[in-house]
Amino acid sequence: MAPSTPVSMAAKLSLLLILVAVLVIGSEAIAQGRKLKETNMVFYMHDYETGTNISAIPVAGNPLKKWYILEFGTIIAIDDAATVAFERNSTEIGRLQGMYVNSAKDGTDLHWLVSLVFTNKAYNGSTLEIQGANREFQKYREVSVVSGTGLFRFARGYATLETVLLDLDNLNAIVRWNLTVLHY
Repeated sequence: MAPSTPVSMAAKLSLLLILVAVLVIGSEAIAQGRKLKETNMVFYMHDYETGTNISAIPVAGNPLKKWYILEFGTIIAIDDAATVAFERNSTEIGRLQGMYVNSAKDGTDLHWLVSLVFTNKAYNGSTLEIQGANREFQKYREVSVVSGTGLFRFARGYATLETVLLDLDNLNAIVRWNLTVLHY
């Protein structure tokens, strides 16, 4: 058996510094090869709990209360159209699919967990993952873009939301989205 030689602390430290330098240089080379792009878009979400073409349905909630958007604890599944203009029959760019939960005891805050699934030619097959607190009664709200797929792989950013139509009697809304994302 060969005798073992002790490795000095200086040698260990030198090896560690070389490893760190290789990692930093390698990751910098990767980052320089893939520059971030910024995409900005505006679209309108059509959220309807009543009428024809319902796109939002309460699926769970407090068993002692009516399940609806303004009731604490209500979970609503959505498959809302995202269009280029305010009119419901305008060109669709995709669908907002997922759910929101009324997460405030006073009923004013929805927690969003949705995917924007693109169906238009420019981004077809790509998605953006969106989550955050949507304080319904504030004029402008902001939610986070936390990820994406396809053309929006590794996306991050935010969306500013503004309710442009709110029909509380029928539980229908149209929300204007101003979206900014960074992606590769």
